[in-house]
Amino acid sequence: MTIETTAPTALRDLVFAEPVGFRPLSLDLHPSVPGAPLVVFLHGGGWRVGSRRAMAPTMPGDAPFARITAAGLAVASLDYRLSGEACFPAQVDDAAAALAWLRAHGDELGVDATRIVLWGESAGATLAALVALGPDEPRAGVRGVVDWYGPADLVALAEHQHALDDPGLREAGWLGHAVGADLDRAHAASPVWQVRPGAPPFHLAHGTADTAVPPDQSVALAQALLAAGVDAELTLVPGAGHLWQGDVDRDAILDAAIGFARRVTA
Repeated sequence: MTIETTAPTALRDLVFAEPVGFRPLSLDLHPSVPGAPLVVFLHGGGWRVGSRRAMAPTMPGDAPFARITAAGLAVASLDYRLSGEACFPAQVDDAAAALAWLRAHGDELGVDATRIVLWGESAGATLAALVALGPDEPRAGVRGVVDWYGPADLVALAEHQHALDDPGLREAGWLGHAVGADLDRAHAASPVWQVRPGAPPFHLAHGTADTAVPPDQSVALAQALLAAGVDAELTLVPGAGHLWQGDVDRDAILDAAIGFARRVTA
């Protein structure tokens, strides 16, 4: 990041769930002003790897979170079970459990958990979208979604890679089987196939040079959202690769997402 921002000390390692047979799941809370709306961040990593400690490899450390908190938004950055630990829908359940915990403890944490923006990058964006497009109770308080280059249609993505029957694909690892082995299950894990009227607004951003997750994925999701009457905005960033790699203005990308989050939680 090109701009450093000082922020209050983060509250680390807050356990929000202890799924039976698995490790405890924790979050880090980056506070802002008292009663601030809440960004709930889900990291990427192909559902295989990743850390709640950073927004993306090109945006390391706490500086991006500090930029968000300086804008008057608190941030809760989450763990979730990785695909080597559990398959879909465990990760969606983990995100829903975190939202429930944050709603229950929002007052003592000094955040307004009735005004939440789900913000994910790559695999985390898929999870954020699925929670926002899912049942009403788990997504209570969700006012919007920031979706950075998230896989939106696992079947189309596997077809693009000529890998519908490849059990080694990262999407297959998440599902627990090759994408083509159970298309209904693959559709259930694909935000494009879960779009419905009444969903919260979406801010989607994707690089035109992304070869890991083609920008067509975000285009398709934006089109489906708009067709359902959902407020959706899509920015295609020229020359940007996956994880915002390349010669791109990451500060501007971050600021656009912050502006959206402030708007929908106002």
